[in-house]
Order: sequence, then structure tokens, then C-alpha cells
Amino acid sequence: MTWRSPLALMRDALRGQRAREKDLRNLVSNLPYEGLEKAKQPNRHFPSNAIKTTKYTLLLFIPMNLFEQFHRLANIYFVGLAILNFIPVVNAFQPEVALIPICVILSLTALKDAWEDFRRYQSDRKLNNTPCLIYSRKEKQFMERRWKDVRVGDFVKVVCNEIVPADLLLLHTSDPNSVCHIETANLDGETNLKQRTVVSGLLNSEFEPESFSGIVVCEKPNNNLNHFKCYVEKPDKERAGAGIESLLLRGCTVRNTDHAVGFVVYAGHETKSMLNNNGPRYKRSKLERKLNIDVIFCVILLFTMCLVGALGHFLWLQALPGIPPYLVPDSSGHLDSPSLSGFYMFFTLIILLQILIPISLYVSIELVKIGQIFFVTNDTDLFDEETDSRIQCKALNITEDLGQIEYVFSDKTGTLTENKMVFRRCSIMGTEYPHKENVCFRSVHCWDILLLPGFCSHLISQYFGISINAYGAIHKSIRLAVLGEPESEEEVIFDQRPQSLQTGWSLDAEDTNPRDTTQRRGSRHRSKVTGIAQSDVAFSSPLVSVSPRSCHSTNLLERLSSLVKNSGSSCCKRKPERNRTFSESSVVEEDHFHPSVKMERNGGGYGLQTCSLHAASQSDKAVAPSDNLRYEAESPDEAALVYAAKAYGFILLARTPDSVTVRLPSGEDLVFKVLDTLTFDSNRKRMSVLVQHPITKEYVLYTKGADYAIMELLGTPYAEALSGKQKNTAADTQHHLDCYAKEGLRTLCVTKKVVSAKVYESWSVDRQRALAAIDNKEELIMDTAVQLETNLSLLGATGIEDRLQENVPDTIMALREAGIQVWVLTGDKPETAVNIGYACRLLEEEDLVINMSCRSKITCTSILDCTLEEVRRYGEDPRNVDTCPDIALVIDGRTLTMALSPDLQERFVDLAKRCRSVLCCRVTPLQKSRVVKVIREKLKVMTLAVGDGANDVNMIQAADIGIGISGQEGMQAVMASDFAISRFRHLKKLLLVHGHWCYTRLANMIIYFFYKNVAYVNLLFWYQFFCGFSGTAMIDYWLMIFFNLFFTSAPPIMFGIMDKDVSAEVLLGVPELYRTGQGAGEYKFSTFWVSILDAFYQSLVCFFIPYLAYQDSDIDIFTFGTPLNTISLFTILLHLSIEIKAWTVVHWVIMLGSVALYFVVTLAYSAICVTCNPPSNPYWILQSQMADPMFYLICLISTVVALLPRYTFHVMRNSITPSPIVQARHLDRLDHSEREQWIKEWRSFRGGGQVKRSRLSTPPSPSLETPADLFPESPTTAEIMGDDFTLNVISENYQRPVHT
Repeated sequence: MTWRSPLALMRDALRGQRAREKDLRNLVSNLPYEGLEKAKQPNRHFPSNAIKTTKYTLLLFIPMNLFEQFHRLANIYFVGLAILNFIPVVNAFQPEVALIPICVILSLTALKDAWEDFRRYQSDRKLNNTPCLIYSRKEKQFMERRWKDVRVGDFVKVVCNEIVPADLLLLHTSDPNSVCHIETANLDGETNLKQRTVVSGLLNSEFEPESFSGIVVCEKPNNNLNHFKCYVEKPDKERAGAGIESLLLRGCTVRNTDHAVGFVVYAGHETKSMLNNNGPRYKRSKLERKLNIDVIFCVILLFTMCLVGALGHFLWLQALPGIPPYLVPDSSGHLDSPSLSGFYMFFTLIILLQILIPISLYVSIELVKIGQIFFVTNDTDLFDEETDSRIQCKALNITEDLGQIEYVFSDKTGTLTENKMVFRRCSIMGTEYPHKENVCFRSVHCWDILLLPGFCSHLISQYFGISINAYGAIHKSIRLAVLGEPESEEEVIFDQRPQSLQTGWSLDAEDTNPRDTTQRRGSRHRSKVTGIAQSDVAFSSPLVSVSPRSCHSTNLLERLSSLVKNSGSSCCKRKPERNRTFSESSVVEEDHFHPSVKMERNGGGYGLQTCSLHAASQSDKAVAPSDNLRYEAESPDEAALVYAAKAYGFILLARTPDSVTVRLPSGEDLVFKVLDTLTFDSNRKRMSVLVQHPITKEYVLYTKGADYAIMELLGTPYAEALSGKQKNTAADTQHHLDCYAKEGLRTLCVTKKVVSAKVYESWSVDRQRALAAIDNKEELIMDTAVQLETNLSLLGATGIEDRLQENVPDTIMALREAGIQVWVLTGDKPETAVNIGYACRLLEEEDLVINMSCRSKITCTSILDCTLEEVRRYGEDPRNVDTCPDIALVIDGRTLTMALSPDLQERFVDLAKRCRSVLCCRVTPLQKSRVVKVIREKLKVMTLAVGDGANDVNMIQAADIGIGISGQEGMQAVMASDFAISRFRHLKKLLLVHGHWCYTRLANMIIYFFYKNVAYVNLLFWYQFFCGFSGTAMIDYWLMIFFNLFFTSAPPIMFGIMDKDVSAEVLLGVPELYRTGQGAGEYKFSTFWVSILDAFYQSLVCFFIPYLAYQDSDIDIFTFGTPLNTISLFTILLHLSIEIKAWTVVHWVIMLGSVALYFVVTLAYSAICVTCNPPSNPYWILQSQMADPMFYLICLISTVVALLPRYTFHVMRNSITPSPIVQARHLDRLDHSEREQWIKEWRSFRGGGQVKRSRLSTPPSPSLETPADLFPESPTTAEIMGDDFTLNVISENYQRPVHT
């Protein structure tokens, strides 16, 4: 190694810093420079792949750890007092003794930090020495090295099931399609496989690292796991763009790929995974903020007491007639003046009374929270057997906030619902088709399926009948109804123009007289259809087969005649029924949707057209489909659509980055060339795939997305700009979408567009330029997508069912009865969201529903003003003094944006706080977090947000408590949350039981801690009045230290971990008990000061009763102090006994153990300590006291008198005005049957209050199979969403039968 001057090293360091701070980095291969010294390496300025996550080194551990601990003001305070005690003029007792408490605290914390850092060191060493394969030019092959040897610019080979050592730009894979599958569970928790592709333009069957001569230009490292800007500049200056789809991130695992070769772009601490490793977040609980305020009050109280002592000492010295012999002057014979002595005495008393500030409180709180979390995480009721997961507590310091929640903000999909999709209906070219087979299999569990982008958009387009006539003359007007339903009801099936069964399809259609101007109501006819068929179910899971049944056909003309006689109703004009009956042997379902009726304008009337499409029987199919196919999808929606297509013969056989293979019902396979995929983003709300048709060679763009985003690309939402058949198709499809939404189905629209070769070539150039861009890459890519997604032709829409999770209605009802306002923030249509609201009992039939939707701010202002005025007027009416309207607010995203503007924000919050529930529809992730922040800051309330997807992360992080649900959308929400649960129903017990317990336990423990310290330290303060405020203590210093560290430390910790004021059964049965923790809760300003005053009273009793008993006697100072110490122990422990609500064996052991420990330690100390604290002598003092009967009498009388007021207060309050908690404790003492009966009677008695909904009739089924009624009269879409604005206020009161 050559010697380099310090100037050269400094210059190189500055160059390296500038290179690392550049927005763009130019990276080249290290192979040409292999073996050269580091100064000649082109990528030397970038860090190596070795990581170091430890905080300390062996030599600097003590100073660095002390520096970190002194960031806590409490530690600085106690260390300062200990140092102050070394000053002779102000010391209160032996200086060494004063160091013991703070040294114990600092040492325990240092040991904990050292153990944690040692574990980090072991983890770093293991990672850095993990083997990997790096290409060597000298060896002409990949050689085994360590992770720490990887450098930026190296070529690394990763084999199957290996972890990626650094961020690699993918250049080659063993897969013939140049793809690599990775698992990112270590980064974002998602176990589904993600696909990465080789950089476009570098696709070679044989890749040689030495032949790579391009320059990799990439952005500066950042922590965004979803975006990456890069391009490879070839020697001919041609650029090949690359993004996140070509980046293998450090920490990912390669799956289903033999090997992959990548170019290292980021290493070590610059990798995206390391930049995201920020450690645990720290949140301060509401109780902790109150605690800090009370600590300040204690400091003020301490200073006041010390000021009184200093002033008393000054006055006492002033009142002395002469110089007493016990005031010894210094060596020069000088005595301090009374004023200076008083000044010194102020600091002496601070040292003496320092335990008024509880040094061990913070440590005790941490121990209590750890114990609480242990019981929460080990609760079997919060364990989910299906996913084999239990609750996770990631924020260890906010458990008590779970008991103070006032607002819950919830996502819908995946949070309230299962996010397991079932294909139910679709609309194709204006004709509506239900998929009845899924009715029979609603209980079948869906699997997690992964589908690559573009699967569904292409497949569903084929499924919708595009270019199908050339392969089988399939009629477009067909109804999707599967043969083989066991004993099920079936619609009338006719065909105006019979078709041949060449393709293996059963096709029937009917058409009434198009000139008939009378609306007719269609009636259903039951039939049993014969045939042997395989039943297919369109879940987001593999299909389920049913044994075929024999059926019989009836005369079709008779059915047609009967149908025409009874027809005449639009599909949306129905009165839905909420109750359906399902059994294992049969399925009876009223189709209130009337899918057979299609309203179609023709002149001045309507034509009725009903069609049916049957899945072909196995005997009819030319080629039987493979039943072993299993699809993987990025979302359950896509999987459900693909399985739906498979159910009707359109089978997806293969999907590669460049092609899609689809098998038609005739058995013919078509291979579509995929030209480009326009991925989904939250701005466009859609995704597209551009393919080349294998027969016509046309360039076709298929697009699927949210209905409102797609409809706008056709012209307007209601397609006024279109004409003829397209306009009718758009209008009919919109009509079906509205009906789907009212059924609670998730809707998607599908379109197509034929792109000319010239347009495609021009667009392709712009697309490649955007992909290779670095600046504004996302905007350029979006612009190219928007450029192509115009003038689309509507094909149809789909309706997919997402069922509610188990016990969601019960959970929401319990939260509302607990005084918690529940908001649902969703991106769904208002109709869908309202339907879900009724199904999950967020909305009730008798609610006053305010539906706000407007397009202008002026209109929004008018709506808010008018609505607020009406609500306020209702509240101010004397006739409504004891009543409160149940108001529900439904608002869409556009109106919400205007309502949250600065000038309307106050009015919106005022209206929202008067509503029992709020439903926000069509909201974006940013709007979700904005709503949470506004409500939390404006109303000063405790908020909780719960969600399951990446779009809920902002909302979860904005709330006081964020809860993630480990569902079907990955683990981003879980990783960003404070607590993680697997089901929404777990929220009920988590808040109502564990939240209540954690808050009440910790609040009472903190109050008790303050009381304990004040009561004990005041004994020393009262003694100052009898010793000239000289700072003398009548209790031995060691016993004073042991009193707080050992004798009275375990009981309050046990109290905070194990106390149980009410049982879990009663807390769940009477949710109103949760209200005791909301708002000010139990830890109030008044409660704190009442405890402090009680401590002052008890200290007076504990001091003056022994003082009066021993007055005029000749006992020494420690003989007087020992009874005081003993009385104080009994009083403090018995005070805690009064506060404990539930006694267990642990309580008895700890309480009696504390007393036994006191006597054992004190007796031993008195026996062996002769001159432990010179010049005083505590030898044999307690033994002498215990031989005196007066000692026991004083202890008994003092303890009883000290605790009598508190005990009397508890008895009187619980007897005369018992609180709900006291009543619940009485309830716990009853037998189970009596307790259940009492709860029913009590809730019935309080029926006019918050719990009145418990008396409602059986709630709607939690399945979205039940069509919840949006409004009493089912208003049309125009009534729900007007052209300018809509303000629907709907109130409904049902007369329920009275049972006698």
C-alpha cells in the first residue's frame, strides 16, 4: 500500500462527499480495474456493503451511554442533587449514600442498552459474513465472497432461495422470459411474489459480465421502495430506461428462478432497505403528557416546602438569644449569618426531600407497560386460528391510550370486509348478466391469489366477447347462468335466433315486442334443467366442483308467455329484503335485482330483453380445460375476474412479460403479444394493457378501472357526448353500475381502443423516452398513459362481492355504545358505501341520513350552513331537551375537499361532531389522513385509525393510535401501525377490555405513586418544625433508601399490571363502562390534588400521633423515627389495599412479602449495623421497639386514623351514589345466569339512551349478499348524485310489533 499525504486524503474525501451528494450517479463496471489500489477505483467514493447498526464501541460505551441517558431531564436532576450533596455546607447526609439510587437506575439502564447493542453487533457480524457470488475477471467466473466484500459496480449472482446482498440492477436471469421472482417479506411484510424483469434493451440469452461496457446512470439513494430512476447508456449513446421493475432490493429473496445476475447500484447503508430501517417510532401517550405536568407541580411543591424550611431556619436563627453550643464555627471561628444559613438550608432541604420527585416512577411505568403488553399479546380471544397470528404490540408506550379513544376512523375494503372477492354480476354492451353459481358457494373460503398486471384487463376483454364471432358465432346478448345448480331457481331462457352449439355453448335469448310502451314486471319461473355439467364458481380462488344432477326442461314458449304477462319493472325499482335463508341442501334467494329485465329505449317505450349464457358441459367441449390451474394475482379482484372467465370457458393458460395465452371455449388457443402495460396509479384510477391481436394484427388497448375514471374518458359520466348505440350502452352500463353499488358490489368498467400502427409507433417513442428519463419520470410516464387512454369504447362493467368480516356489525354497535364515534373512509362509490354502512350497522333504519354531494364551493357552503342551522335548531328546541337525533353524514371526496378548506373547516367539524356516524366516499389516501388530523386537532380528541392496505398508511400514522389489519393487501399497514390485529372484531375486546384495563391500572398506579412519595417525604418535613429546620432526618438514611427501592416498589407495579376493576365479560356486555376513560378519564386534575391532600393528612397523622405519644419522654431520635417508618409502611400498603379491586394470590404474596421484607431487613440492619451512619447509632433499635407494647398500639391507632377518611369516603360514595364501575363490580359477584339477566334488564331500562339499538330486531346479515336498503324508497341515481349538488335528508321510523 502506497503512502498518501493527508492533503491528498482530504481532497479525496471532499470529492467523495460531492460524488455522494450529486442527484445523479454515473457507475461503471469494476472489472477493468480489478486488482488496482483503491485510489484508482472509479466507484471508490461510494460506501461498501458492510453495515454497522451498533450505537456504541467497547471503549466509548460508558461516556456515550451516560450522554444518552442524560438527555432525560429527570436523570440530570437527580445526578445534580447527588453532586450537590458533596458540598459540605449543604449536604443532608453522607454523600456516598445519595449516589446509590441514581447509580442503580443508571446502571440498570446501561446494562439493558449494552445487551441490546451486543445483539445488534452479533446480527451485523452474521450478515456481513454471509456468503455470496461475485464475478472475478481473473478467475473468469463467479467466486464466493462475503457480503461485506461487495462494492458498487460489482456483478453479483444470486441463486434461488438466496437473499439479495445489495441493490442490484437486473441484467440477466435463467428464465427464458428474462424475469425473476422475488419475495419482499423482509421489507414490506408481503409474502406474495413480485416479478422483476431484465432492463429492456439488454435482453441476451448469454450474458457475459466482461462484455458489459455501458454506464449506469441512477438517482441518489432514497428510501422509496416503490420508485427507482435509472437508465443504462450504451457505447453508441443509446439509452435503455429502467425502473423499480428491474431492481432487486437488498433483503429480498429470489424465488422460482434458478439464478439472476445484477449490477450493484447501491451498497451497505445506501440500500433502500437500510434507509428504511429507522428503528421504532416513539409516541407520547396522553397520560404521559399529563404526568409531566404533574411532575412540574411536584417540583413547585418541593421548592415551596424548601422555601418554607429555609425561611423557618432563618427565623429560628434570628430568634436565638445567643450562639448555642451545637452551632460549631469553622476553623477561623466564623459563623455564617442567618440569611446565608437559610440560603444554604434551601439546598439542603432539596437534597433531603428529593424523593418528592419520584425517581423510580418512570422505570415502574416501563415495567408496568411491559407486563400489560404481555397479557394483551397472550389473550387467546385475540388469536386468529385461520392465519395463525396473534395481536402485535409495536408501540410499547401508548397502551393506556387504548382506553381513551373517542373517534375511530376505519377503512372499508379488507378492514370491515374480507377482501376475498366473489364474482357476482357483469354488464356487457348494455346487457346485464348475473353469475348465479356463486350463490351456492358463499361459504367457500377464498385463497390468496396473485395475478400479474394486465391479466384481467386482457382476459376480461376477451371474456366480454371481443372478436369472438370469428371463433364460434357467439351471440353478445347472453346471460351468464351455470347449468348444474342443485334444485335452484332459474330464469326463463329463450332465444329469438337459435344458434348452433359449435363452440360448446348453450345459448338462449328472448326479446319482447320492442314497440310495447308499457312497463311490465318480470316474474321468475322455477324450472329444473336437465344436463350433465361441471359447475364453476368465480371466487378469487380455485374453482369448486359440484356433483352433477339430473334436471328436466320445460316448455320455453309457456314461460315466455307468462313472463310477458307479468313484466314491467326497472331493475333498480325494488324493495330489498334483508333476510335470506341458506341451508346446506338448498338455496332460496329472491333476486330483487331482476337481472332478466333490461330497459332499452326504442321510440317512446321500452323493450325487454333477457338472455342467458351457460357454461358448456364437459361432453360438449372440444378440449377440456385444466382444472389444476391456479392463478396468482396482485389483488383479489383480478383473481375473481380471471376465475369468472375460466368458469365460462375462456381460460388463461400462460402469462409472460411479452405474451398472454388464452384458450377459447372451442378449445382454440390464442397468443396475444403484450406490447406494453400501463400500470395502475392512484391518480388515474385505472390500468391498461396494449396487445397485438394474433389474427387481425391490430393494436388493441384494453383498460379497466374505477367507473367514474373510465366514464370520463368516454366523454362525460353519462355519455352525453356519445351518440347512437354507444350512448345507449354507456347509459345502460351506468344504470347497472348504480344498481351494483346499491347491492354493495365493487364495480369496475372495462373498455377497448383500437390503435393505429402510426399512432402506436409515435406513442412508443414517447414511452421509451419517458422510461429512460430521470427528471420527472413519473409525470412523463403518466402523461404517456393519459395520452393513449382517450376515446375509449365501453365494453361493460363487473360487480364483485366483498363480504363483511365476522361480527363486524356487533363490533361497531359496541364501539358506538361505548361512546366512540365511528367514521368509515373509503374509495368506493357512495351507493356502495352506504349499503355497506347499513349492512355493518354503521347506519340504522331510523337514522337521519344527510347525503352531501356538490360540485361548487358556493353550494358546499350553503349546504353546511343550512344543515348546521337545522341541527342547532333541533337541539335548541325545548321539546327536544332530553332527545338527540341520530344523524349520519354521507359525503363524497370532492365535497370533502371543499369542506376541509380553511374557511369551511370549522363548519364541517361542527357538523361532523353532531353526527353519530360519518361515511366519507371516494376519498384518497391523503384525504384520509387529512380528515384524521383535522378532527384530532380541532376537537382535541383521542383518535384511532384502522386499515389493512398501503393506502391506509397515512391515516394510520396521523392518528394517536394506528392499528393495522394483516389481511389480503400485504403488510404495509401492519408495519406502519402501533398495534396489529388479524380481524376487525378483535378491536372490540382490545379497546373495551384491554384498553380500559390498561388505562385504569396505569392511571391509578401513577396517582398512587405520587401519593406514596408525598406521604413519606412529608414525615421529614414535619420533623423540621421541631429541629430548627436544620435538615435533620429522624429515619436512618439507609432505611429511607430501602423504603422506596425495595419495601414499597413491588406493590404498585403489581397493582399496575394485574388489577382488574371489572371482569372482561361485564366490560363486553356493558360497553358504556368504556366511557369512564374518555375525556379527562380517571386521571384528573382534581383526582391528583385530592390524593396529594390525602397524603398531607396521612403524614400529619403518622407523625403527630407518635409525637404526642412520646412527648416528654427520653427516647432518642431513631427510636422516634422507627415507629414513624413502620406506621408509614402499613398506611401506604393498606391504602393500596383499599384501591385494589381484585385480589389474587399474587397480590397477597407481594403485599405480605413487602411487610416481611421490611421487618427482616430492618431487624438485620439494626443487628449488624453499629456505626454504619456515624455519629448516629441504629443498633438494636427495632428489636427494642418490638418489645414495647406501646409500639404496636401506636402503629394500630395511627394507621386506622390515617386511613379512616379514605375508607369512609369509599363506603359512602359506593353506597349512596355508586358509579357505573361500582355497579359493574357488584354485577361480577352474581352467578353467570343472574348476571346475564341483569345486563338485559339494565340495558332495557336504559333503552332511551345510547344503548337503545341493542333492542332492535335481528340485525342484517353481515354478508353483503343481503341488499341493504339505501333509502326507504330506493331513490334513483339522479336523486342520490345530482348534476349540481344533492342534499338528501332521510329519516325513517319503523313501527315494531309489541310482543306480549
